[in-house]
Amino acid sequence: MIENDFLSDDGGVKLRDEAKAFVKSVNPELLRKMDKDEIDYPLEFLRDAAKRRLLGLRFPEKFGGRDLTWVAESIVLEEMGVLGMGLACSYAMPSIVGEAINRFGSEWQKDEFLKPIIKGEKLSAEGLTEPRGGSDFFGTTTKAEKRGDKWVLNGMKRFIAGGKMADFYLIYARTGAKAPGHKSLTLFIVERGMGVDVEEVFNLLGFRGMGTARIVLKDVEVPDEYRIGAVNEGGRIFNRMMVPERLTSAAGALGTARAALEIAIKYSAKRKAFGRKIREFQGVNFKVAESVTKLDAARALVYTAAKAADASDVDLNVDPRCLVSEAKQFATDVGWEIVNDALQIMGGIGYTQIYPIERLFRDMRLAPIWTGSNEIMKLLVQHEIYKRMGLPSDERDVEKDAMEWYKEVEKVFE
Repeated sequence: MIENDFLSDDGGVKLRDEAKAFVKSVNPELLRKMDKDEIDYPLEFLRDAAKRRLLGLRFPEKFGGRDLTWVAESIVLEEMGVLGMGLACSYAMPSIVGEAINRFGSEWQKDEFLKPIIKGEKLSAEGLTEPRGGSDFFGTTTKAEKRGDKWVLNGMKRFIAGGKMADFYLIYARTGAKAPGHKSLTLFIVERGMGVDVEEVFNLLGFRGMGTARIVLKDVEVPDEYRIGAVNEGGRIFNRMMVPERLTSAAGALGTARAALEIAIKYSAKRKAFGRKIREFQGVNFKVAESVTKLDAARALVYTAAKAADASDVDLNVDPRCLVSEAKQFATDVGWEIVNDALQIMGGIGYTQIYPIERLFRDMRLAPIWTGSNEIMKLLVQHEIYKRMGLPSDERDVEKDAMEWYKEVEKVFE
């Protein structure tokens, strides 16, 4: 097994083993049915996880959680990723949606929506992407107009994982027409029965069996008590929700990459060519060494980001978003490289459905795109780093370590 116990304490190892036992119990036929789009959503998988109290680990016990940490959740998510990105996503959705409700919602909302998703009694989804744009989230055009004690929503959201089957959605809508996007959005809980229409279920390269859909809201009336947070403060909620969005993506990618790599390693120790096991060839074993190193580096960064997220729950002055963006970008890029190399080690047989490499390959290709493309992650990271470098510092002035540091006339910038 390509894993490291030292990255977690005894409680973390025990939790990981608990997650492993659950993952081992999942019927392979579920994965096959999902990949053939024979099911709309892995509901039984979620319900089984709920029975084992594995959903919503970070949330209070009174709502069904365990009051655990981001590190704990990342440990479990890596194991869920072994099953592929689809099931890892379905597992993570209560954490993602639950973050908004638990942190910004009312007590009624927590009882009515957070508790049921942790117990596996309701299915949640979130509406972020619109047909006109994905990365340009703050360009949202879905609108909400206040009429009496209700809001009337009009707009469209797409690429919603679980969109076909969800009992309710988190929907961001524009409520301040003249303000910039980050100051004009409001978040709502919208139940399917309020008039949400599912107009398209997408055929996807991978990530199948998840009911990924486009939904339409046409004059959908939403009571004001379904609003999460203050009016026009959806941008602030969105920024916080990007922590679970991206951290769960990063942690899940570790498991998917690990699964593919372990298959390839086992294969290389058995397969022979030119009278020798292919693991003896440098072209193969160097790929293994490089992939293991990448995986360990990605895991260390993911767990560091998880620790930063935990620190931010205690100290509001700690902002984990830069590290989380780094982790999402690096883990999913590296995950894609590892699965790609695993397929190369397998050769032609890896391109068939005899082994699950080709499914993991198709699943992983989505990871650098969703929850904010990796180009956006890099944009966020560089912005944060330049901002930090512009702040006053009490660190050593390394520039003065140069032999001729004092020749200011040579330091020309324009």
